[in-house]
Amino acid sequence: MNTRRGTGAAAPHRVLVLGAGYAGMSAAIQLAARTKGREDVEVTVVNARERFTERLRLHMVATGQRLAELSIPELLEGTDARFVRGWVTAVDAEARTVRIDDDRGLRYDTLVYGLGGVADTTAVPGVEEHAYTLDGAQDAELLADRLARLAGHGGGTVVVGGSGLTGVESAAEIAERHPELTVVLLGREEPGAAMHPKARAYLRSALERLGVRVRCGVEVRKVLPDSVELADGEGVAADVVLWTAGTRTSPLAGAAGLTVDERGRVVTDATLRSVSHPEVYAVGDAAAVRQPYGAMHGTCQSGMPTGVHAAVSIVRALRGRRPRPFRFGYYHTPVSLGRHDAVVQFTRPDDSPRRVYLTGRRAAWYKETVTASPWPTWGRMKKMPASGALWPTGGRFTRIRRAR
Repeated sequence: MNTRRGTGAAAPHRVLVLGAGYAGMSAAIQLAARTKGREDVEVTVVNARERFTERLRLHMVATGQRLAELSIPELLEGTDARFVRGWVTAVDAEARTVRIDDDRGLRYDTLVYGLGGVADTTAVPGVEEHAYTLDGAQDAELLADRLARLAGHGGGTVVVGGSGLTGVESAAEIAERHPELTVVLLGREEPGAAMHPKARAYLRSALERLGVRVRCGVEVRKVLPDSVELADGEGVAADVVLWTAGTRTSPLAGAAGLTVDERGRVVTDATLRSVSHPEVYAVGDAAAVRQPYGAMHGTCQSGMPTGVHAAVSIVRALRGRRPRPFRFGYYHTPVSLGRHDAVVQFTRPDDSPRRVYLTGRRAAWYKETVTASPWPTWGRMKKMPASGALWPTGGRFTRIRRAR
């Protein structure tokens, strides 16, 4: 057992949370709330920036809209969690240490790994050099400045690479805020491909109303300074390219010796523990979490529950109890289409579409409510930790069938 040097007293169990996104913050606040006042547990949160990144609103920042300045230390107020600002540059899973900014070291007994994904700028030549991304507020602000200058000079063409939900929301927001710009949305699949046909049709008509030119069934092969080149050799002129097609994760987990999947995500067991290092929990986009219906994909609605579950599991383990399996079922896919329109597709727990969906202003209100929900959720968790452990568990879709 570790002891405090010179006192003989047992040292606190050190829990280190890497990454203060939706999943990491949920883990930190839930854990700190459940261990508040205990001297035998120490919670530390590490993040590269002090400002919390509202990833769900970055497409708004990209069009010059100002958001509230959310401070991570302020969000942690009322808990005993400590905040450390710095870039994680290495993890030594055997020594249980983390390097910060290459010149500082932190030790841990339990690690919550929540270093989420960023846009994959390596798969297609030219993306790294010539395209904008929405990996953080600073990236979005740079794009906002470029779009404003382009619009101020009489217009131009903005190509959004990737027809997934981020691409759709970004294309709609840019077209609404800058009607003088031509917005082209390129992707392999039709926008809203996973939605019910009627919801998908509404989404497509909304993009048409905003003037977004949609081209699906195409693949970008190269990004150039003034255009993108498609797989069939066709060139599409572009004054600005925003890249939203695909994500990649930090290579730190693999370099540390943790078992990772083909995308670099930490492979977990049913309780969200690393299959190779049980003192490490992985949450959010950083984790390869499997449910009976398949591998989970990273969203805020699933990321926050993984963080809470990891925190609850750590507390159980500290009490000598076995962590329980994580179960989660999806329930909706909200997509904004500018500030006053949206489509919300309600889903089955396996993320397949139901017949029920919302559109228009009601859907826009719903989407905004969902986007703003982390702050009151975290506030409630500080006072009533158990309130954070309520989410759809998926029913029969996630029930583990035991062998007879």
